[in-house]
Amino acid sequence: MSRPVPFCWYELMTGNLAVASDFYGKVIGWRLSKSDPQSPMDYRMILRSDGGTTGGALQLTDQMRAGGARPVWVPYFAVADIDAGLGALQADGGKVLMPRTDIAEGSFAMVTDPQGAPFYLMQPRPPADRPDAKSDAFKADGVQHVRWNELPTSDAEGAKAFYARHFGFEFNSSMPMGEMGNYDFIDFDGHVLGAIMPQMDKARPPSWLVYFGVPSTFAAKSAIEAAGGTVMMGPHEVPGGDWIIVATDPDGAVFGVVGPKGEDA
Repeated sequence: MSRPVPFCWYELMTGNLAVASDFYGKVIGWRLSKSDPQSPMDYRMILRSDGGTTGGALQLTDQMRAGGARPVWVPYFAVADIDAGLGALQADGGKVLMPRTDIAEGSFAMVTDPQGAPFYLMQPRPPADRPDAKSDAFKADGVQHVRWNELPTSDAEGAKAFYARHFGFEFNSSMPMGEMGNYDFIDFDGHVLGAIMPQMDKARPPSWLVYFGVPSTFAAKSAIEAAGGTVMMGPHEVPGGDWIIVATDPDGAVFGVVGPKGEDA
């Protein structure tokens, strides 16, 4: 029986949930849930057309921005024991940005790896009526799911060793990129989850880049531009025949899309 992949949730931090809902609805096909009036923060579920969830969207407050928060996509990594995970991560050069928080769905904390890329540790708590429930936010061939996780980093070898120790990643193959170094694929229990690579743009803060599945990359490009986003790279064909785009949403959060070339919108 294969182990669940560590990537279990994805969060968009944004300055305008209404704009984000409109943008990602047009580009990816998601919709956001309604806000919970009982919640101290405005947090919405990212709902797929198949009824599942890919993650959540958080409205940034002035206080969050003052503390250094910015528009960004952040992945969650599932762990069996949140406290043990936090202790091990800090002992290995990681930092805790937000301490453990407990909610109905589990316990989580926001952290960084030793190179500064933010992510969450999450000890999930499955629903009582579905004790075997598992996340499907990541699905290598899924539309509206995350299909690829990419980490550009200032120390690729150090990052590879860190994620191997804490999450069981393996790096069995790579694609040479000439003077830029290697594109090292992330293997996990028979799955290829993404890649780690040297950081090209030193001016950008380190962060994971997540790619969302779309039925047509060329149609996604048109939708991104029409809805107020900016295409930074692509469409570009990658090994295997898919095409990718890297873009920013209207608030500046960087993301990718991947899928067939398709037809222009």
